[in-house]
Amino acid sequence: MQGKRGRPRNVETQSSILTASYELLLESGFGAVTVEKIAERAQVSKATIYKWWPNKAAVVMDGFLSAAAARLPVPDTGSVFQDILEHATNMAQFMISREGSIFLEIIGEGQVDSGLAEAFRTRYIQPRRMEVRTIMNRGLLRGELDKDLDIALCTDLIYGPIFYRLLVTGDRVDKSYVEQLVTHVFTGIRPI
Repeated sequence: MQGKRGRPRNVETQSSILTASYELLLESGFGAVTVEKIAERAQVSKATIYKWWPNKAAVVMDGFLSAAAARLPVPDTGSVFQDILEHATNMAQFMISREGSIFLEIIGEGQVDSGLAEAFRTRYIQPRRMEVRTIMNRGLLRGELDKDLDIALCTDLIYGPIFYRLLVTGDRVDKSYVEQLVTHVFTGIRPI
């Protein structure tokens, strides 16, 4: 959520705005969503939205993130391999769902909307990377990973190919692909 703008948010009104922005995003795509349409759907004034969010990108991103959060839990099975496999599989399955296609649209729109790109990086990508860091750190503490592991590079090795397939090649991203990918990466990062 955005920092302190205006008076404190009414939880019910906030929820209505976030739900309206997410529904409109699913129905019409990012380009067709406007603050006016969100206000109309949520039955609030545009001024109410602008008190709490600086622009359309911010409110749409919050609507998207609040809906996506429930779909992408952080596993803690006691095995770093299993946790990363579940995390990456959940993310990949989300990305190929209807909601995930919105995710890809946001990435595309971010190429021409620097505010949206920055909001996406700071409010979605960075928190997901922190989730992976948490999982990997647990594995390091349990001795499941090489002690000199570069966690950021490892994250790129696992998640980068998924995004590459989704955004560039269009090749399938399914459970089998993610399992092969995670297995190959873990072959190189387990202690010898």
